Order: sequence, then structure tokens, then C-alpha cells
Amino acid sequence: MKRILIILAFFAFFKPAVAQEADGRAIGNFFKASGTPANPKVQISWNRYYTNEGLLDIYRQLERAHPNLVKLQSIGKSYEGKDLWLLTVTNHNNKPHQEKPAFWVDGNIHANEIQTAEVSVYTAWYLAENYGNNTFITQLLDDKVFYILPVMNPDGREYYMNQPNTTSSPRSGTMPLDDDGDGLKGEDGFDDLNGDGHITQMRRRNPYGNWRSDPNDPRRMVQAPPGEFGEWELLGWEGIDRDGDGRLNEDRDVGYYDHNRDWGWNWQPDYVQRGAYLYPFSLPETRAVRDFVLAHPNIAGSITHHNTGGMLLRGPGAAEDAKYYLPQDIRVYDALGELGERIIPGYDYLIVHKDLYTVYGGQIDWFHMMRGVFTFTSEMFSRYYLFNEKPQGWGWGFAEDYFTFDRYLLFEDAFVPWEDYDHPQFGKIQIGGFKKNYIRNNPGFLLEQELHRLTAFTLFHAYHTPKLEIVELTTNDLGGGLREVVAVVANTRLIPTHAGIDLQFNIERPNYISLEGANVLAGMRVIDRDLNVVEEQKVNPAVIEVDNIPGISTVTVKWIVEGRGTIAVKVDSAKGGVVILTEDE
Repeated sequence: MKRILIILAFFAFFKPAVAQEADGRAIGNFFKASGTPANPKVQISWNRYYTNEGLLDIYRQLERAHPNLVKLQSIGKSYEGKDLWLLTVTNHNNKPHQEKPAFWVDGNIHANEIQTAEVSVYTAWYLAENYGNNTFITQLLDDKVFYILPVMNPDGREYYMNQPNTTSSPRSGTMPLDDDGDGLKGEDGFDDLNGDGHITQMRRRNPYGNWRSDPNDPRRMVQAPPGEFGEWELLGWEGIDRDGDGRLNEDRDVGYYDHNRDWGWNWQPDYVQRGAYLYPFSLPETRAVRDFVLAHPNIAGSITHHNTGGMLLRGPGAAEDAKYYLPQDIRVYDALGELGERIIPGYDYLIVHKDLYTVYGGQIDWFHMMRGVFTFTSEMFSRYYLFNEKPQGWGWGFAEDYFTFDRYLLFEDAFVPWEDYDHPQFGKIQIGGFKKNYIRNNPGFLLEQELHRLTAFTLFHAYHTPKLEIVELTTNDLGGGLREVVAVVANTRLIPTHAGIDLQFNIERPNYISLEGANVLAGMRVIDRDLNVVEEQKVNPAVIEVDNIPGISTVTVKWIVEGRGTIAVKVDSAKGGVVILTEDE
């Protein structure tokens, strides 16, 4: 009997909460999991992908449910005229968001990389739903602002979702271009021959072919051993040679261009950097982002989400730009990147040009070298997540892991079975292969964990944007109606107010530390307080200009003033925000 009473007391104390939808209807009992919003005002399933319209509905729900935290605006239009929706997430009640250090998040710059929008929205949702309930999140939104653009390429996202495509198409938007140089645009694209909404592979029986069916999984093609013929030849993606030039799918409905080769640092023309299009910022989507970023110099950190491979990438994209990633900046990147490797298993912290490939005109280089912003690219999803182990090797053989995963965990839902087809040019063939929503995009049950881990990295990166505090404000009577005023300003986070590249190129204005409430006769930067070594600023001494406040450091300034009364010290930093401390006489 005593044991029964103890059990009843336990359940009475840990009474399960009842989740409520926005209209108050109960949606079931639950026991709160650590790290998860207890009763979110906006209920979202994170095991699926949302269309542009579905995402917009979520944005509007978030704004309605959290009007003091989330503001929605369009910052421009896509090629097709779709809005580029941006969420501004912060505590809007304590100070203007322009006076806070900012963090930029974007996703879906590449059309087929759709989970990158979901992670961006998850970040906004998680922040808003945890404000007031989680101390870290509450302080973060009191101190910082997040500018979140989940979909930079809405045209491409819609085309990828609603049109037949491969796992990797389209990468661009939907502007038609003459990809094969024959004077026509989009005349020879993919053909969904079996009408299943996916562009899969074509194969034809050939006793002199190079491919065989895997005896352990006949869905899979394996290369014939050296010195032997196979039974199949691969003919490429589903398609028909519509223009009679002897090639398939060489001039697709949407032209090939790359929004991530369109940025204004070390841009190279298309014959050097494939996808570069016409000139830097020749695409309306990247121009809109550029204009917003230029108008918001408070952006101190950023992450741009991509897939695939499980990586946190920093620049530079080209080896010749390595000299612009200065040692003091690399130390910050290393600290953050190494943290990311720990909190996102399977991810590697890498350098674009060194560990991946050369990129000219890339977004992260423009953010870093033209704006002084500490910027990462994430590459979401990788083979690691299939069986929680580092993959060994690449090439065609890497597909074995995907076949095994599909067979035992997705129950062959990700594969279109091979079926016969009478092709007008190839004759009797078979069509089959992985669906467009596999390989690069997380299966639903693997999506939410990666969204959360990558959001956690994002939040810690944002946490380490500058946080300025006036940690000391003292006055000393000098006699004769004069006073000495000393202020010590601390940056308690890793990221400085000015990156090394910022100082080298004079990208952003200095920090201003000003004194109000007294007649300032002299103002100076204190080089060594113990030895009274100072550097006087003779012009406008009330407003001391400080080139940089490094991470985890302090700067000291001093004024000689006359007059009595209340004084106030104001720190005004483009990337560090605005801080004011008042002291009565």
C-alpha cells in the first residue's frame, strides 16, 4: 500500500501538461522533453518540407503569436516577382533592433537544397517559443537581433518541389537561358517519361555494357569488374533529344546560373566560374540581400545554409584570398568551428578552397571581406546520418549506403522501381532510380535533430557577436571645478567590434564612446592606466573614437570636464550596438 501511495504521489507531482492549439483545443497529453518548448503557440511538424505558401503561413503565425518578438517584411522580389520574406526576431520592446548586434541567417539560395529553409524557420520558431521560458534564449533576444531569410530563391524552391527533377536539379532559379549556345532557350530539358514526378535514370540491356545488377540488391547498379563486360549501359537522366543535336537534357527549361557565384568579391566571369551569370549582383535576389545587409551594419555574424555533406565551411573560396583571412579572425573562426564539430556529430569544420573546391564570387567571402562579418556556410545532411558513422570513400560505390538505408529504414519508399519503357531514340529501355527527395534531403525522421543541432550552433555563434558593457564609470575631483571621468568598456564575447579585415580595409566606422552632461575640455584613450599613458583626441574630445574593441577585452577612455551634475557615457558601435550608463553626481 505504501508503494502505491508513493507512485500516486509521483504522478501527482509530475502531472503531464496538456498542449493547447492556438484556439485553446487540447491536442493531447505529453511529458515535456528537455530543450523543447513546453507548449508552443505555433504548432509545427518538423518532419516534412513546406511549400512557399506553407512557409508564409508559418511566418504569419509566428508574427501573430509573438508580436513583440517577430516582425515579417519583404526585402525584395525574385526574378518571377515572388516576395523575399524576412523575419526580424528580437525583443522589440527594450530598444530598436538597429541598436543591437545582429546575426544574419539565410537558406535555400540553391533551389534543391530545401531543408535549409526549414532550419532557418526552426531557428526563428525556437527563439520565439522559448523567450521568457529559457534564460539563455531570453537574454539572447534581449541583447541581439536575428535577421532570418529562410528562402533566398523562392522561384527555384517552387520549381524543385512542383516539377519533375533529379536530386540535384535545379540549382538555380527559373530564368531561361541558352545553356548550349544554339540560340534557343530551354528547348531540350528533362522529360518525365513515366510521369511519376521524378527524373530518374535510364538503362538499356547491352551484353557489352559496363554495368551489372547487384546480386544482393537488384535495384542497384554496380560496375563490371576490370576485364569483364556487364549487362547494362547507363543512358543518363530521363530525357529525349528534342533538338536533334545528339545530346540529352543539355538546355533545360530553367537556365543554369548560380546565386552563390554572383557576389561582389573576387567575382569571375562565367567562362572562369561556371554559373556566374553577367556581373556581380546581376540577380535580383542577391541584390536584395546586398541592399539589406548594407543598410544594416549591425550584422556581425552570419550563417548561410546549404546541402550536402555535413560541413561547417569558412572562406576563402579561392586560395589567393587566404591572405585576407587574418590570424586574429581565424582564431575566432576556429573557436566557433571546433565547437560546431562537437555539437553537430558528423560535421567537419573546413575551408572552402582548401578542403572542398574553388569558389569565386561566393556569398561568405563577400560577407567577410566586404562587410567584416564572421560567416559560415553549413552543408546539411550527409552519409554519416544514415548509420551514424563516418563514410569511407566516394564514387559510385558510395550509393550502397543509400540503398541499404532505403531498404531497411525507409522500406524502399525512396526508390522508383525499374520499369520498361519504349524510348523513341534508344528503343527498349528501363527507367528507375532514387527519387528527387532523397540523397540530398533529410528523410523526415532525421530532419528535426539536424535542425536543432544546427540551430544550437547558430545561437552560440550569435551569442559571441559583440556584447559591450560599461563596467566602470568613475569620477575624480581635480579641484578648481574640474573633474576626471574614466570609463571602462568591456566586450565580453569572442567576436570583436571590427574584424581584422575590417580594420585593414576601413569597412566600418569606429566605435564612438561619448560623454554627455558636462563640458568636456579634453578626451583621451588610455593606453596604460597604471603608468598614465594616454593618447589625446584633440578634435571633438567629447566623442572618443575607438577603432576596435576586441573580443574578451576592455578599452579605457578618460575625459577632463568642468561642471557638476548627472553624466552619461554612451557607447555607439555599428556591430556592437548602443549601450548607455548614467551616473549621478
